[in-house]
Amino acid sequence: MYIYLSILNLLTVWVMMAQLQQGGPDEKEKTTALKDLLSRIDLDELMKKDEPPLEFPDTLEGFEYMFNEKGQLRHIKTGEPFVFNYREDLHRWNQKRYEALGEIITKYVYELLQEECHLKRVTLPVDATESEPKSFIFMSEDALTNPHKLLVLIHGKGVVRAGQWARRLIINEDLDSGTQIPYINRAVEEGYGVIVLNPNENYIEVEKTKAQVQLSSDGSDEPAEKRERKDKIQKETKKRRDFYEKYRNPQKEKETMQVYIRDNGSPEEHAIYVWDHFISQSAAENVFFVAHSYGGLAFVELMIQREAEVKNKVTAVALTDSVHNVWHQEAGKSIREWMRENCCNWVSSSEPLDTSVESMLPDCPRVSAAANPFGSAVTPSHPKSDAEELLQHLPGAEHPFSLPSVSTEGLLDPPLPLGEGDQGKEQSCRLCSEKREGVCLSNTRSLCAQV
Repeated sequence: MYIYLSILNLLTVWVMMAQLQQGGPDEKEKTTALKDLLSRIDLDELMKKDEPPLEFPDTLEGFEYMFNEKGQLRHIKTGEPFVFNYREDLHRWNQKRYEALGEIITKYVYELLQEECHLKRVTLPVDATESEPKSFIFMSEDALTNPHKLLVLIHGKGVVRAGQWARRLIINEDLDSGTQIPYINRAVEEGYGVIVLNPNENYIEVEKTKAQVQLSSDGSDEPAEKRERKDKIQKETKKRRDFYEKYRNPQKEKETMQVYIRDNGSPEEHAIYVWDHFISQSAAENVFFVAHSYGGLAFVELMIQREAEVKNKVTAVALTDSVHNVWHQEAGKSIREWMRENCCNWVSSSEPLDTSVESMLPDCPRVSAAANPFGSAVTPSHPKSDAEELLQHLPGAEHPFSLPSVSTEGLLDPPLPLGEGDQGKEQSCRLCSEKREGVCLSNTRSLCAQV
């Protein structure tokens, strides 16, 4: 409450200043005095009085949470599910806490992939030096040597990493709903080799040096008057930005810069790199893909770049709420025809499971995953059917197996149910990259209005 009263008082002062600036010399003197008063207020200290430090535990135990025998995240003492609004009226702090927990869960899933699924972690690029940024994927021991079949998993865009479908489902539902582990275990049981892509691990963040943080004033070839004017504008801009930052970000975090990973700087680059160095080199006669959301777009881009190789090696592709767009991505006629015969896209819909869903794109069939647009498409609670097994009846699937259910995240990433992390937060539409608050215009699962 203290913080809101303080801000209200400051707003009152600003209104008075605006009114005084319209008057004569006496009013201008008063304006100068008010400005001097404002300059003496330490906004950093003012804001910090209400917001706790952005310091969080680095283990599940530190958060006092654990996964129970059902794979559900529960509080160690109370047994209750995760609570997002841990502190009332501190949305930013709660969001940071949620993100810190998410990072711990990402590492936890990595451990499960290695210890329970017995996958090995492989560093990318394959010829990386010790000092350069690196990414990694996971694969079974027989991924490259299995002569019969290989399953490749690609998740969507956003905060998720290798082994995850949706972070919010891991936190709010259970590990089976939000991770790829059920797929991996079933695939191994059925004799598949497995490769798990990590398309969102595109860069590392390093702290900026003082020289990088400071505004550079390179204008050595410019006239002195022009350089002076430019420096003045930059200083005023920085002053306004810093003033705003004290409100938006009271506990200013370290300024960082992104250093991209060679040949893996985007989900599309990553998919092509893994194809060139691993999937195309595998011995499997039949390669199957399961690609969710933006993973479907990455697969289509792979097809565009490696059409002949993909057609020769890939048997079938199961897409779930894929956001690919063959027009926007400029996929040729031969690719669209191949997708019609070898791909199927299960999409969020209120229609019964497996019902054909109309599409504006001339590529693969779209069928209902029997869910509303704001929930998960196919979850373990839904009745099983041949369609839910995804690859079971795709053309050319000579060695299919019954896949576990798959969850979807919708078009906004990461979408969270009301009160659980990102409500009202500005996010990007995956199709048009437009920033929007709340629900994207393309949430109808038809073409985005901007494409």
